[in-house]
Amino acid sequence: MGLFDIFKTKETEPKQNLNWFTIQTEDQLQELDRLSKDKLMVIFKHSTSCPISKMAFKRFQKEADFDAEKADLFYVNVLDQRDISNAIAEHYGVLHQSPQLIIIKNGDVVHHASHSAIVPSAIDRFLG
Repeated sequence: MGLFDIFKTKETEPKQNLNWFTIQTEDQLQELDRLSKDKLMVIFKHSTSCPISKMAFKRFQKEADFDAEKADLFYVNVLDQRDISNAIAEHYGVLHQSPQLIIIKNGDVVHHASHSAIVPSAIDRFLG
């Protein structure tokens, strides 16, 4: 072990394989609303150039312990999909932030969080 090896972080695998979808068009937000009547829709807005966003995304995946069959996960790269990110903010009336977690149930935002307040356990509160 070298002197600087103590600064390396050990990568860990997520507790479960999360199946991420992408939102390609603004019209898909209407479909998310419809689908959210039967299943939670979870949107994770992420900036790939931001270290805080990267850390929040990795932590979310590592700590995820909710039933993945009861929630659909959508990943939005805010740098590549700025128009989608803005449409989400407008459609759901949630101020844009990155990183940001938005949970939709029955067509409404039931929870949103950003930065260090993003925790997968928030999803459990709305599963039922």
